[in-house]
Amino acid sequence: QVQLVESGGGLVQAGGSLRLSCAASGRTFSIYGMGWFRQAPGKGREFVAQISWSGSRTYYTDSVKGRFTISRDNAKNTVYLQMNGLKPEDTAIYYCAKAVGPVGSTSLRGYDDWGQGTQVTVSS
Repeated sequence: QVQLVESGGGLVQAGGSLRLSCAASGRTFSIYGMGWFRQAPGKGREFVAQISWSGSRTYYTDSVKGRFTISRDNAKNTVYLQMNGLKPEDTAIYYCAKAVGPVGSTSLRGYDDWGQGTQVTVSS
């Protein structure tokens, strides 16, 4: 099991930027895909972005393409989510997750370890 701890959330004005980090424990971090999900109040958890074990393959949900960038540093056991051009509709708790395989998935079922989440609030 991999333990995941997110950080970097906060309150930002619309148009601003935040960088989320997710630190992972365990020596096997580098062989798994990773993902970011978010959950807004009263809504289900939704996919945001995924990255393969090497970082060579990424995929984003349409609403964040061109604004968010997922990356990873396997030497630091950390995955990042750079969020630019933030909008009020991006307000949510953001979770990182470890995939069950090397690529990642857009489905919740493709992940088996989750962090506790970090709150992102975007004011208009």
